[in-house]
Amino acid sequence: MPTAHLTIDPAFPIAPVNRRTFGTFVEHMGRCVYTGIYEPDHATADEDGFRKDVLELTRELGVSVVRYPGGNFVSGYRWEDGVGPREDRPRRLDLAWHSVETNEFGLDEFMRWCAKAGVEPMMALNLGTRGVQEALDLLEYSNHPGGTALSDLRAEHGASPYGVKLWCLGNELDGPWQVGHKTPTEYGRIAAETARAMRMVEPDLQLVACGSSSSKMPLFGTWEREVLRETYEFVDYISCHAYYGNDDGDTASFLASAVDMDHFVDSVTATADHVGAELKSRKRIDISFDEWNVWYGDRSTRTDGPGDQWEVAPRRIEDEYNVTDAVVLGNLLISLLRHSDRVAVACLAQLANVIAPIMTEPGGAAWRQPTFHPFAITSRLASGQVLRVETDSPTVTTAKHGEVTAIDAVATYDDGRLALFAVNRSTEGPIEITVDLGRAGVTSIDEAVIVHDIDPLATNSATAPDRVSAQHFDSAQLKDGKLTLTLPAISWCALSLSA
Repeated sequence: MPTAHLTIDPAFPIAPVNRRTFGTFVEHMGRCVYTGIYEPDHATADEDGFRKDVLELTRELGVSVVRYPGGNFVSGYRWEDGVGPREDRPRRLDLAWHSVETNEFGLDEFMRWCAKAGVEPMMALNLGTRGVQEALDLLEYSNHPGGTALSDLRAEHGASPYGVKLWCLGNELDGPWQVGHKTPTEYGRIAAETARAMRMVEPDLQLVACGSSSSKMPLFGTWEREVLRETYEFVDYISCHAYYGNDDGDTASFLASAVDMDHFVDSVTATADHVGAELKSRKRIDISFDEWNVWYGDRSTRTDGPGDQWEVAPRRIEDEYNVTDAVVLGNLLISLLRHSDRVAVACLAQLANVIAPIMTEPGGAAWRQPTFHPFAITSRLASGQVLRVETDSPTVTTAKHGEVTAIDAVATYDDGRLALFAVNRSTEGPIEITVDLGRAGVTSIDEAVIVHDIDPLATNSATAPDRVSAQHFDSAQLKDGKLTLTLPAISWCALSLSA
């Protein structure tokens, strides 16, 4: 059996675990909102129309922050359509997803949902068809204590100040599919103007400038450089978006998707630091990786509604995830944690139904997709400091990423408690791993779980919601400061150890 060796020592931390790493994303797209998190006629619906089964799963998932309301949707959105009496709210055409938006669920409902879910709201601003004044209006409505037209309007609607601190200055405006698509200079100017004006109201806001929609965009790198030259002193973060799939059947490359994420983060931080050096600034721009997930283009079309019809909440990209997808998602979380020194926010896109860890049926059940489990477990166990993990592993040859290590891992350490997250990216067979725990001082394994199945394409469904789940991992043993475990092919595991 091939072997790998990992070395972990609490004396070599990367950065503290950032709870905002475990964010998700709610967009007015498909059934994420309507019959996803909100369904007033559902048997579990509360007094606000929120599905309590989905709220419970959201809490179990360990979500920390939720980005809203988009996504492409936000680039044509009028936030004031979604406040006040529901019977007075207009129905609008949503150009982003070719559907009808009823505005039955809007800003006020989202804020109430966040309070019940125990998550922090992350608001996205429309800089596609709107600009500085509309952003200031939304900020005044959301946060100002009272005594002005919009803050008093919020009070009339029965709400106290929302205190939103985290704001996205638009979404993917480098993309020609985006309503209000802009050049980097055009976007950089409006983002800087908006950020400057918002800070006149609240200087301590945390603002995210749009990075490239993908590292494969023609202007990737150039876009980041030009946008940050305009916005550097006014924003805190620049965004990254990345989706990974196995549409071409190249499973070896798909399993190594985290290698691309590593390179993406390193490239954007290098660009940001270069701009900072050019500007002779001592400030550092970090990353908001506020869209990431596994997404299958070929599967997605199967649930799209007729292209010539405008429908309310049609089914859109409702991918059915399998065990392999869950392993890749767990590895992407390893990458995000490994970059905790620069990734300040991350949002799994999306929360319900739309390429989501939680699935629902209208009037029916809610269940966990296989991808739910590595996210929920990592969110629950990761705490304290992220540690460097030195890896000596067999390699896998991939068409897209070259030679990559079969074993990838990250660890966290918090006052005598160590958590280890590891993945076997090989399709060939098991690998025996020895872990030197250095001065961690741990003496017992408190929890060991694995996501793996003899069928790497196994899925969950409304009728078989637990076909794939996290199972007890009994191969792990700890003796004399050394941990040994055997990871089967295409598997992800998490262990919690303590003194």
